Amino acid sequence: MQDSISKWVHAVSVALVSVAALAGLATAQEQHDNRKREPAPGQRPRPPEASPRAHPPEVRPRPPEVSVRPPEASPRVRAPVAHARPPEARPRPPNLRLDQRYRHDHYYPPRGQVVPVLPGGSIGINFGPGNYFFHGGVWFRPWTGRFVVVVPPLGIVVPLLPPAYATLWIGGVPYYYANGVYYAPMPGQGYVVVTPPPGAEAIQTVPQVVAPPVPPLPVIYPRNGQSAEQTEADRQECNRWATTQASATPDTTVYQRAFAACMDARGYTVR
Repeated sequence: MQDSISKWVHAVSVALVSVAALAGLATAQEQHDNRKREPAPGQRPRPPEASPRAHPPEVRPRPPEVSVRPPEASPRVRAPVAHARPPEARPRPPNLRLDQRYRHDHYYPPRGQVVPVLPGGSIGINFGPGNYFFHGGVWFRPWTGRFVVVVPPLGIVVPLLPPAYATLWIGGVPYYYANGVYYAPMPGQGYVVVTPPPGAEAIQTVPQVVAPPVPPLPVIYPRNGQSAEQTEADRQECNRWATTQASATPDTTVYQRAFAACMDARGYTVR
């Protein structure tokens, strides 16, 4: 009986010693691990490693908040109000005046009347510092993008007389009258604007001569690439030459053919 008890006590003692030894080994291993985790002098401590099973929570971005504002009321738009133009700003119909001097009996626009465009077939004439245009006994000058009816200056020469005119014989010299303007023949060039000859009011007039209509102004094309200055110089030279041809003064077709022939010889196409 005593032997059994002794054996049992010995076994329990051995078991307790083993447990104590195991506990001491566990404590020593834990201290060794703690010393291993401590940073060396001058180093930052490492963060604890995350568990491989731990996952950070998923953060989803929040959608931006959109504030819907009610549309602003559009400003009130008023319809334009039509204002009547004053009487002086309204376009006036062309008031033609009757020229009855020397039984001329022809209608013309008054001086100072402004027109937007020139009549077809107008003849351009350079005189002094400006340009003039002649058509049917009416003279025009450029004025702010339009054309105004004017009195021609003394000394300006026109290659042809207007379609309607009155002939006055004073001292054996013919003068021609139309629209308040007197013309005298200038051989080789045409007709020059002159002052009223002395005694013109008391003379008897020759019946009015109605000439055929003036053909349209020809179109000139420089075949050889002539400049605008050269084209104008050639046009004036051919104009003077055409007026010297026989029957060019009373017959406009003769003048036009002579002018076209002269321009063609200088390298231009005239239509």
